[in-house]
Amino acid sequence: MERLKFVLHYFQSNSESISNGICMVLALVSVKLYTSFDFNCPCLPQYNKLYSLGVMVFPPIILFFLGLLVNRHTGVMMDEWMRPPGKRSKNLAVVKYLFSAMVQRALLAPMVWILVTLLDGKIFICAFSASVDPDIFSGMPNSPGLDVIQIMAKVPCKEDVLFRNSSFHKAVSRYVRCYSQAVGWSMLLFLMLLGALGRVLKPCFEDHAAFLQTRYWSNYLDVEQKLFDETCVHHARDFARTCIAHFFENMREDVQLGPSHHKLLKDFTEDWEEEEEKRLHGIRKQEQVDRLLKKWYFSKPELDVSRAARMCATCKEGRKKKSTIVTSSCG
Repeated sequence: MERLKFVLHYFQSNSESISNGICMVLALVSVKLYTSFDFNCPCLPQYNKLYSLGVMVFPPIILFFLGLLVNRHTGVMMDEWMRPPGKRSKNLAVVKYLFSAMVQRALLAPMVWILVTLLDGKIFICAFSASVDPDIFSGMPNSPGLDVIQIMAKVPCKEDVLFRNSSFHKAVSRYVRCYSQAVGWSMLLFLMLLGALGRVLKPCFEDHAAFLQTRYWSNYLDVEQKLFDETCVHHARDFARTCIAHFFENMREDVQLGPSHHKLLKDFTEDWEEEEEKRLHGIRKQEQVDRLLKKWYFSKPELDVSRAARMCATCKEGRKKKSTIVTSSCG
């Protein structure tokens, strides 16, 4: 149970961990789909390779685009790439970093599908059984209405009457499966070596300080979008509550209610009116909300919190001076 909690906490800690978890789930889904896939080779020379190519190519393409759709970095990257510059210039290094991370995660499930199909060998047998030289095997069945290529194309169909009392199709299948597994293991070894070399040699050819900056601002964009969405949700909830409170306040004037109901409504509306300004940040109309969202898209604030802090300090000083003047005048 503690390990499960640790794993869940890891995947919930940040969006990068969540993306990694989703990619792992997609990889497991691809394996499950392949194992439950009912593979039926047509056993015809003109269709075997076409069918095998479709099984090898189309599911990985679907899994790749599915990986792009469920990856949060896709939306963050597109928002950063397509947004108007406004007060904040675009950082192409961050866009490239997000694009690289997005593509790497999206490629995991397709590569798992391809590796599983190669290691299993059934698709390879269907595609290339007709290309095998039958002279290296003994016991090839004869059929008056079929030529050699047609007989070899029927090797994946072990239930065929042609191979009922013959082990010829088993020998050919083992032969082709060996090549398929050799290609699969070679591809896996190549990918592992490529990843290891990339991890080892990357610090030698890359400015680590620039990489840290790029990673920081990519995380910042993700966190900023999350916080903005959460703030919008909270504001929408407070906006709706305030509208409901005002509605009941107006209904009190139109509907004849008892003293107890009047008291409840009065307490309800007074509690909301006290904190309305603080909760809604002064945004009380639909036009103001639309203007704020439009400004956020077309002119995002500068990445300078010190300026905002100085402005807040100036506002506070102005309020203190104003309250001092009012107090002295009253005295």
